[in-house]
Amino acid sequence: MKVFRTAAFIAFMMAGPAYAQTNKPPAPAPEPPKSQSEIDADRAADKAYKRSLGNIPDKPPADPWGIARDADEPKAATKVQTKRTKTGTTAN
Repeated sequence: MKVFRTAAFIAFMMAGPAYAQTNKPPAPAPEPPKSQSEIDADRAADKAYKRSLGNIPDKPPADPWGIARDADEPKAATKVQTKRTKTGTTAN
């Protein structure tokens, strides 16, 4: 009797995944075509969206190191030109 129950249990466990593959859900129904008023409403909504994008101000460039450095940091030093003599050395 034990062997029969074990065989029935194994058969049941193997049949479960095979049975699950046979039932497929029905395909969704295709959407009905849009009416002219729906098409006009979609176009108006799209135009309103594009107009609203123009109202967003431009974002300034990001400066991730702005907090780490001093705000009044001097600009890069300019090179000082020295006069050269005829021998090619600089004057001290």
